[in-house]
Parts: sequence; structure tokens; C-alpha cells
Amino acid sequence: MWYAIMAEDVANSLEKRLAARPEHLARLQALQEAGRLLLAGPFPAIDSTDPGPAGFTGSLIVAEFANLAEATIWANNDPFVISGTYLNVT
Repeated sequence: MWYAIMAEDVANSLEKRLAARPEHLARLQALQEAGRLLLAGPFPAIDSTDPGPAGFTGSLIVAEFANLAEATIWANNDPFVISGTYLNVT
């Protein structure tokens, strides 16, 4: 089943995002290679593909998991969660 994972960043998250980004992208790449990633991307804080120091306000991931428990475990182990980049994940 497809699940939408929506995350809200903490204030001034850019530095944390940049530090955790390589590991975060590697996990998304693994989902993509398995054919389980529909889309993923950040929410820029301003209307720009490169928001610069304004940073981001959150992210959306739509991916396939066996059930809600699996999706929740995957989301809770994301490097952005572990690093404190995300304030809330639903």
C-alpha cells in the first residue's frame, strides 16, 4: 500500500538538513531502486528551487510499505528524524 509521510521541520533546520542529507537520500534511493518510491521532496520556505538560507519547512515522501507499522518504523528511522531536523512526522 502507498503511504504519504509528511514532515515539518524545526525552525532554522538548514544546517541539520545539510548534515543528514546524504544518509536521507541514500534511504530514498534504496526505495527507488526497489520500485517503492512514488515521489519525495522538500517544501522550500520561499518560492524557489534553491531557497538558500531561507531553507525548508518540511518534506513529503510517498512510498510503498507492507502496512502502516512498517511505514512508521521506516519514517522514525530517517536521518532527518534522528538528527532533529524534523519537528513532526505524520
